[in-house]
Amino acid sequence: METVLTFDTFLSLVVAVVLGGVVGIERELAHRPAGLRTHMMVSLGSCLFTIVSLGFSTDPARIAAGIVAGIGFIGAGTIWAEKDKVRGITTAASLWATAAIGLTSGVGDYPLAAVVTLLVCVILLSKYVFRKLGVEQ
Repeated sequence: METVLTFDTFLSLVVAVVLGGVVGIERELAHRPAGLRTHMMVSLGSCLFTIVSLGFSTDPARIAAGIVAGIGFIGAGTIWAEKDKVRGITTAASLWATAAIGLTSGVGDYPLAAVVTLLVCVILLSKYVFRKLGVEQ
């Protein structure tokens, strides 16, 4: 398989990095173990795997399934138990969602990737709204 870097491929990769970075900024500012660079890399990697899989003669959905399963390994590394609490689950979920954003960018559906990024950010930022309202999560 000969790889040719086209404008569409380049655009997909850049969109994946930018959108992954948008999610990662909140995690970075919240001082979570997986921050800006990690989210950018997860989104970029997922995008690249998706782009490459579209060139295979076999079913590209197999690569997507591998991305979904594989990201669990990275996400599990962000979860830890602390006394009577389990921490890091939201960061693991944000990594999982960021992988989906990268996959969506890889197939060229930028509006859907952008909407999902916006929704992920609203969910992550809702913590601060609840805190201001005095509501425990």
